[in-house]
Amino acid sequence: MERIVSTNRKAYHDYTIVETCEAGLSLLGTEVKSLREGRANLKDSYVIIKGGEAFLLNCHISPYSHGNIQNHDPLRTRKLLLHKREIDSLWGKVRQKGFTLIPLKVYFKDGKAKVEIGLCKGKRVYEKREAIKEKEAQREIERYLRRKP
Repeated sequence: MERIVSTNRKAYHDYTIVETCEAGLSLLGTEVKSLREGRANLKDSYVIIKGGEAFLLNCHISPYSHGNIQNHDPLRTRKLLLHKREIDSLWGKVRQKGFTLIPLKVYFKDGKAKVEIGLCKGKRVYEKREAIKEKEAQREIERYLRRKP
């Protein structure tokens, strides 16, 4: 069973998601407790691959409310737990022009913190406008169908 902690709604607006994969997170104790309180923000965060390892950057996990002086740094770089073949596959795709790795959501699965990573391509301004128009049109259709007996 999954319990979603945080989603990156901005990523769905700014990027076209081509592919997704699940990765574990290497966290400190106070970070896990803070995540269980639902205190994470994925806005402006991204994933890099360096030296055959994947890292999550700019993910803000707030300090634990009942923590002490040993609390963690909110914006520290966190290692992602992926198999070597998964990292190699993602690295090969990221090297293609225009692709980037963006965290889409953080959640708990079977008591373990996981992050869903999306292989994304940036949307242009006109693509964003089209997506908004489609969403509004769909909303109007649903509103009309609800009113009609």
